[in-house]
Amino acid sequence: MIRLDAFSWRFLKVWKRNLITYQKIWKVSFLTPLFEPMLYIFAFGLGLGVMVGQVRYGGQTLTYIQFIVPALIGIAVMQNAFFETTYTSFVRMYYQRTFDGMLATPLSLEEIILAEIVWAATKSTAAGAIMLGVLGVFGYVDFPMGLVMIPVAFLGGLAFAAIGMVFTGIIPTIDLFNLPIFLFITPMFLFSGTFFPLGNLPEWGRTLAKVFPLHHLVELSRRFCIGVHETDVWLSLGYLTGFTLVFILLGLISMKRRLIQ
Repeated sequence: MIRLDAFSWRFLKVWKRNLITYQKIWKVSFLTPLFEPMLYIFAFGLGLGVMVGQVRYGGQTLTYIQFIVPALIGIAVMQNAFFETTYTSFVRMYYQRTFDGMLATPLSLEEIILAEIVWAATKSTAAGAIMLGVLGVFGYVDFPMGLVMIPVAFLGGLAFAAIGMVFTGIIPTIDLFNLPIFLFITPMFLFSGTFFPLGNLPEWGRTLAKVFPLHHLVELSRRFCIGVHETDVWLSLGYLTGFTLVFILLGLISMKRRLIQ
């Protein structure tokens, strides 16, 4: 059972511990969100974008690079948050035994797991913010409205960190993380309206895509980066919020069962 009295602001101690550890490698880690947008711009703008031409989306006609660029922020948030609470959290839990050491302190298990999720969301937000700045330099983000994507990225980071924690609680070995990546992350990456409008899919495909949290994060990204969207903003915000709360609870339950056993 998850106890509400097990939560306190002590979870920030764990968050701070992860931050201090991360400061040793942040320069290398931030190279990806710094240079990846430029690779996508050249690849899709000069390559695929020339072949595709224009895209009809949200009642407007966009160039392909305009359509795809905001989705890159959502993809970066998803990948950074999910991989942090799967591979990295698994290493801390199983190989480094960091969680065991923390449990020898007044910290509760609930606080440790919550801190892992919040830290992953923080890290993914930082990556998204860097990409936002880089894309803004190229003129693909409308400021100051684009700054709204920073808190939205944090919400999206919480959602994907939470689902990652659920998988960490049930995956027996680190080698098997390729299964949720193949069965969950890859379909979202391809079919959430990231690389083509959902209108290109059959009706059942559009319905399925709208279940993916990445779809709603990408829709919000397009709304705040270029001012165009198809899914209602409040619907997307509500969906991500509900998804986050449900999977934080499931993540806490799955991790508690694993660690207690």
